[in-house]
Amino acid sequence: MRIRFKPWARGELEASPFYVDNPQDYKNKWKSMYKNADKSFYLELGCGKGGFISQMALLHPEINFLAIDMVDAMLGLAKRKIEEAYGQAEKEVDNVILTRYDIERIDGILGEEDKVERIYINFCNPWPRGKHHKKRLTHPKQLEKYRDFLVEEGEIYFKTDDTNLFENSVSYFQQAGFAIIKQTENLVEEKDFWENIQTEHERMFMEQGITIKAIIAKKV
Repeated sequence: MRIRFKPWARGELEASPFYVDNPQDYKNKWKSMYKNADKSFYLELGCGKGGFISQMALLHPEINFLAIDMVDAMLGLAKRKIEEAYGQAEKEVDNVILTRYDIERIDGILGEEDKVERIYINFCNPWPRGKHHKKRLTHPKQLEKYRDFLVEEGEIYFKTDDTNLFENSVSYFQQAGFAIIKQTENLVEEKDFWENIQTEHERMFMEQGITIKAIIAKKV
């Protein structure tokens, strides 16, 4: 998703207590960055404007979340959205951290000692052209990197509007040694599929008549 440059984003992020600008310094020690290091540790790859992470982290204070994106403007909007959500609930932002990094090189900031229990991948770039498929966040070369820091039986929760990406991802997970626990080509009809957080982006697709596809895959 393209987004206009936000001249205020960099300054606000650098001043934020829940933004980390040097994530490579915390490989294998992310849990030490949170107020309570004993909580479960979940990851969102490609947090965008923060519609998902701002709601999920607030709903689950028992879990520590790390949300990653590459674009300052996105992260700036996510930071504001998190502050708004927690402010309305009169709660401290103590279980979510934002950081900027290239997810294709995720192994540069996360290692096996970080013990991630769940990864969320929501509406990532489908990279439709065949020569770009290796850039997909669900491509086997990426999934092999995630395996290194996912705990045994750790899960990946993936959803997309793109049919080709969904169908290919089923195969990708299997190639990388993940078990498909659940899959659906129409998430809205699966009431008990998972705890779904509908974002503005997701509702936009649904209003256009596009069905949301989803997969839960487990490291085995």
